[in-house]
Amino acid sequence: QVQLQESGPGLVKPSQPVSLTCTVSGASITTNYFYWIWIRQPPGKGLEWMGAIRYEGSTYYNPSLESRASISRDTSKNQFTLQLTSVTPEDTATYYCARGGGPPATLGGPYDYWGQGTQVTVSS
Repeated sequence: QVQLQESGPGLVKPSQPVSLTCTVSGASITTNYFYWIWIRQPPGKGLEWMGAIRYEGSTYYNPSLESRASISRDTSKNQFTLQLTSVTPEDTATYYCARGGGPPATLGGPYDYWGQGTQVTVSS
């Protein structure tokens, strides 16, 4: 059974960076075909696709994040990490990691496994 678990700081001050980690069990993040994504949902709003890292390490981002997002991975720990810089209260959201499969054209989904989400609140 594939499981994803997000972890993060919870509360972040404006203008600070935030780092969120997704720990994967039951599957390897380097297995051919699959990719791993970050999605967030601000309070009262819909899901926003943030970015993805594919099995071979290539990354893709939502242009609306204006280069504030960066996704990396630690294959020895089977984890991938989202770093978001210069956060504002508008970055307050529940952040999810998930798995999808296929070529880059399918990065928008569907996704077969999701984490439970981690809340990030940006406040001074």
